[in-house]
Amino acid sequence: MSNERRQRIADWVRQSGSVRVAELAAHFDVSEVTIRADLARLEKDQLLVRDHGGATAVESHREVTSLLAIEARYSLQRAEKQRIAEAAARLVQPGDTIYLDAGTTVVEMIPFLAAVTPLTIVTNAVPIAVNAAATTSAEVILLGGTFNRVSASNLGAMTERSLGEFLVDRLFLGTQAADVTHGLTDTTIEIANLKRAMIRSAREVVLLADATKWGASGFIKVAPLSAIHAVISDAGLPADVQARLKKLGLRLTLA
Repeated sequence: MSNERRQRIADWVRQSGSVRVAELAAHFDVSEVTIRADLARLEKDQLLVRDHGGATAVESHREVTSLLAIEARYSLQRAEKQRIAEAAARLVQPGDTIYLDAGTTVVEMIPFLAAVTPLTIVTNAVPIAVNAAATTSAEVILLGGTFNRVSASNLGAMTERSLGEFLVDRLFLGTQAADVTHGLTDTTIEIANLKRAMIRSAREVVLLADATKWGASGFIKVAPLSAIHAVISDAGLPADVQARLKKLGLRLTLA
C-alpha cells in the first residue's frame, strides 16, 4: 500500500506541479508524519523536491500524461480555485448565456452565481448542472453524450453536435495544461475536441487556470492562446508568464 501511495503522490506532484502535506494526508487518510516520510523517500528517488509544508515537481516544465480522477482534482489548490472562480463570476451579468466547462475551478463558480438572474447556463458537466439547478435560479441546459467518469462530464460526437446549436456570450474554460508557447493542451482527444467546439461556440473565452497549470503540456493540442480573450489565475503565476500573456493582449486577472 505504501508503494502504491507513493506512486500516486509522485503522479500527483508531476501533474499539478506542487502539493501540500495536509491535503495528501486528508486524501489518503493517513497521518502527516506518514506523508512526510513518503515525500522524503520520493525526494531520495529524485521524483520530487520537498519544500516547507509539501513538495514540488522536479522540473519547471512538466509533461502531463493523464487526467487525475475528479475526486483528487477537487482538493488541489482549492483556495486558489475559489478565488479565481469568484473573480470569474463577477464577469457574469443578468441576462447572459454562459458555458461552464467541466474543470474543477469552473465548478467553484456556482455559489457566486446565485444572485445573477436571469441567467442561462450551458454545460456538459453533470456536477455543475446538478449544483446550479439546486442553488441558483438559472436555466440549466445539460448537453447529452457519453458519460465519462474521470471528468464527470458528457463527451463525444453527440455532445459536440448539441453544442453546435449554441452561441453563448461567454465561455468559462478550464485546462489540463497551458504554456505561453504551445497554448492549451490535453491528454484526452474527446476532451480536446469538445473544448475546441466550446471555443467556436462562444463570443468570448475566459480561461480559468491556477498557477500550477502553467509551464505544463499534454500531447494533444487544444487551442493557441490567441483563441482566448482573458485569463484569470492566482498570485503564484510566474512574472514571466504574466508578462507574456499581457504582451499577447490578453486581459489578465490575478485572484
